[in-house]
Amino acid sequence: MSQTEMVVRGHSYWLDEALAAEAPNAMCQPLAGEQRADVCIVGGGYTGLWTALALKEHEPSLDVVLIEARYCGYGASGRNGGFLMSWSPKFAILAEKFGLQEAVRLNRLSSANVAEIGAFCADNAIDCEYRRDGWLWVASNKAQENAWRPTLDLLEKVGESTFVVMDAVEARRRAGSNVVTGAVFEPGVASVQPAKLVRGLRRIALAKGVRIFEGTPMTRLQQGRPPIVHVPAGRITASRVVLALNAWAGEIPRFRRSVLQVAGDQLITEPIPDKLAALGLRDGMCFSDSRLLVFGGRVTKDGRLSFWKAGGDFVFGGRIGTAWDTPARRARDCVEQLGRIFPSLADVKIAASWRGQVTRTTNGLPFFGSYEDCPDILYGHGYCGNGVGPSRLGGKILASLALGLKDEWSSNPLVSGPPKKRFPPEPFRTVGAYVVRSAVARKEAAEDSGRQSSALDRYLASLAPAGLVPLSRKAKPAP
Repeated sequence: MSQTEMVVRGHSYWLDEALAAEAPNAMCQPLAGEQRADVCIVGGGYTGLWTALALKEHEPSLDVVLIEARYCGYGASGRNGGFLMSWSPKFAILAEKFGLQEAVRLNRLSSANVAEIGAFCADNAIDCEYRRDGWLWVASNKAQENAWRPTLDLLEKVGESTFVVMDAVEARRRAGSNVVTGAVFEPGVASVQPAKLVRGLRRIALAKGVRIFEGTPMTRLQQGRPPIVHVPAGRITASRVVLALNAWAGEIPRFRRSVLQVAGDQLITEPIPDKLAALGLRDGMCFSDSRLLVFGGRVTKDGRLSFWKAGGDFVFGGRIGTAWDTPARRARDCVEQLGRIFPSLADVKIAASWRGQVTRTTNGLPFFGSYEDCPDILYGHGYCGNGVGPSRLGGKILASLALGLKDEWSSNPLVSGPPKKRFPPEPFRTVGAYVVRSAVARKEAAEDSGRQSSALDRYLASLAPAGLVPLSRKAKPAP
């Protein structure tokens, strides 16, 4: 079957649902021949599409080409848990890296961004099931209690009241689980059907004149002035090239030690609205706990429970390929954790399970910049499990950089290149990642049972990079 005739099936429940709602021939054709463009974007996920839309907002006549190896939303943008969050849980990291004043500014931008995405979807008829019902950050065992305290202490220090603190009784009621021992609540967080959002962005980008080519992987990036993007059946010469690859950035040698790709496991139940209502779970509130191998979930509009667990498999040398296009490897673990948190749901039927691509950086933040040896090539990667919302901010950053603007986006402190601290080279990176992950799993299993984990496991767990929520540690804000 040729690329133009390929039949695309989603690799997550979300993608299957979103693609089924589109016309059978909705896929964009692969690129063939010689093309020229003002800007060529490589990657058809949230970051690439938001960048394209921001470019068109600045200059509607700009010729923007976007290429995607498979189809828009194939990666993490179409497989994630649908948490549309601010940077509030990462406030301590922002303060440590950039100082309190800049952390406040960035966090306010990210909080406003959640509402702005909702307004954008409403204005453009993107039915992605946007619901702004908040996020519950819980402790699911005694060891996790007050994991949020360093973050809240810093927020309170600067007069930011992002979270509402709950006692154990209120936390259990709101979470619908007697396992929960405490929680804080962030009202401004929203939830979405992630694949419907990314496919909606694709539709709007096409309507605004962005030229999208799917089934078009980049085979080589030729540095120069101008840079040239090579694809299987042609090439694109562009004044600027934007790499919006996230997890696939690890396949480029210069980023290989800057991002660690991890498979997240996710499942979704059959519709169980009555059982969820009995637990008090009636809206689109997101919830997750405070472990490193974090679990989380939310209720969908049609009464299903989406439930996921971070920290799965790794790939050697940063090459993902199609290794994670499979059902969840740890589906049994997810079901067991689901039954521990919600005993009344232990026997519910699972409709689907899948895996998705998550990135980690050493500091828990995304990074943006340009090639030092070829400044016309720009990049933005590494959302660390919180990319649904911040990817729109990343798109604004990359659009301003591509246009050479001097504004609040191009001067954003995240435009500082990859973190100076890098992951070890192979084979130590992958071997070390599995050693640390195993130690974290043992430590957290012990904590769930009320036992003390070994000193060795605690030490090895401390080496893990931050993900959706930071490690519980005393932050040291930059001056």
